[in-house]
Amino acid sequence: MLYIALFLFFLALILFWQSTRQREAAGLPGGRIIYTDTRGWGKLERPLYDRALDLTGKPDYLVQQNGRIIPVEVKSGRAPQAPYDAHIYQLAAYCLLVEKTYHKRPPYGIIHYQDRDFAVDYTTQLESALLDILADMKRDQLKPEVDRSHEQSARCARCGFRNVCDQSLV
Repeated sequence: MLYIALFLFFLALILFWQSTRQREAAGLPGGRIIYTDTRGWGKLERPLYDRALDLTGKPDYLVQQNGRIIPVEVKSGRAPQAPYDAHIYQLAAYCLLVEKTYHKRPPYGIIHYQDRDFAVDYTTQLESALLDILADMKRDQLKPEVDRSHEQSARCARCGFRNVCDQSLV
């Protein structure tokens, strides 16, 4: 009986150590994972959705920590000097969706790159800028043509519309 208890104790330690390593590798803060969009952790969750904004999103993780819900977005590449604006606004959209879905405003979100994490404060200024972008996007949906918004041929090369775009750079 003592051997079984010792075996179970050591097995629990090993599993705890392994889960801690996985959590750190994913850039997750301490707390309980309440949502995940990665297949490695079990079933996929439903997307977060706000009808008023017609906004849908699937953050990689939501971590509940001291009554707060923190969205975490995992990026596969190496970290830039500062997070890209597109990544910041993607994370801001998840913060907004968390607030609308769970009725709790996240104080910040995390962008996790391979070699670095960035905590991005979810300020009223960031929320306002996001809402302006969403309004611009909604307006652009009604236009028959929308001008390309960049001068980066690499972005065009990865775009799903490059074959039909008359402004493609590739």
